[in-house]
Amino acid sequence: MDYARMRAIAEELLERAPEPVVGAEITGNGILMMVSPSRPHQLIAMRLRRQLDHQLADGLVAHTGGEVEDVSIGKLRRPDLIVVPEEIFAEETMDPFHPRDLSLVAEIVSPTNHSNDYTEKTQDYPAMGIPFYLLVDPRKGTAAVMSDPGPGPDGLRCYRARHDYVFGDKVAVGEWTVDTSEFPRYQV
Repeated sequence: MDYARMRAIAEELLERAPEPVVGAEITGNGILMMVSPSRPHQLIAMRLRRQLDHQLADGLVAHTGGEVEDVSIGKLRRPDLIVVPEEIFAEETMDPFHPRDLSLVAEIVSPTNHSNDYTEKTQDYPAMGIPFYLLVDPRKGTAAVMSDPGPGPDGLRCYRARHDYVFGDKVAVGEWTVDTSEFPRYQV
């Protein structure tokens, strides 16, 4: 099915979706309906945004929310946090962000759908050309920074650098530093 048709179906599903559904992603496997994240998940996103706000150069903003769409590869994603120029953010449009405008995407792993963040998004974000992907996993108390998107051994775009951390570490993400000691682990 072509991407335009998938996008139309996703919009129709969202119009009919029950209350906890807040958005949709279009993946290589179909349409994924997104529900509102848990309070600990949102707390981490808020703390991450607040940390980045103090470090971003003039003209850049950290935003918890928003859609990122790359029609050329047929993907629509809803990262937990993006870093984007304020002038792009302020454009008078309802269109999703284009990945070329992003400096960073961050995902906070949900308790139930972790393969989406670990497998699919580690393929999609470098294919979109996003320079940095920060993956925070409150289930395990870990974080990973992926960077240097480019062709891999199989010719597909991938992140060619990955650095792993544990909660409590100060994490270098490009020119920014994230203090993971502020992030709670999920209570199981």
